[in-house]
Amino acid sequence: MKIKEILNQTDHRPWGIPNKSWKFYQEWNRAIFLHWQVELLELQKFVPDELEIDLFDGKAWVSVVAFTMEKIRPRYLPSFSPISNFDEINIRTYVKANGKSGVYFLSIEGGKKLSCQISKAISELPYRYSKTKRTENKYISNNSQYDDHLEIEFSIGAENNEKTKLDKWLTERYALFQDTPTKAINEFEIHHLEWETNDIELKKLIFDYPRFQNLIQNQPDRIHYSKGIQVVAWGKNKLNL
Repeated sequence: MKIKEILNQTDHRPWGIPNKSWKFYQEWNRAIFLHWQVELLELQKFVPDELEIDLFDGKAWVSVVAFTMEKIRPRYLPSFSPISNFDEINIRTYVKANGKSGVYFLSIEGGKKLSCQISKAISELPYRYSKTKRTENKYISNNSQYDDHLEIEFSIGAENNEKTKLDKWLTERYALFQDTPTKAINEFEIHHLEWETNDIELKKLIFDYPRFQNLIQNQPDRIHYSKGIQVVAWGKNKLNL
């Protein structure tokens, strides 16, 4: 779908798209969503005080999203696949700031060193490199520095045509808020069509991130799969909170 067509479809958004030119295009493809309900007091240890943790029916959530980033590029330049295409893992929670609901990354990993370096330099997001291997029904990641290990083996089921309010709350997010080494909070706005999701069956799941061992436990409470979406993104905006 052309970018202009994507920008013209906004009825599913909680607020309008920014009144300025977008800066980046990217695709988040073959996405695996793993969602855990977590203890609020434990989650607060990882989230800056400037951000309000967003709750669903009084409960806090954390999600692991493993996907393949493709075709990322600035507005007026073509993508360059050796840098633009890489596997990525986001560990995120849900927050509010500046009158908007969005996500906050507890961790963000990429499967190519150079892609991580460039993305971190441009966005100030805390990208780090993890060795990643992906096949049709497996996603494996290892980070020796943090001793982190993720292994997912799965099969994709039927299309999910009746998403619940919780499903939409967990997936339909159009802002990102992230702290920086200088203690600032950056806001990023994005736009895409509503996620189309499928059921997914987990054949195997190993989530071993030592620093999150008291936060993320047991099997996920909710899971989804999506073939992907086209994403338009605006530049970072430093908030005064």
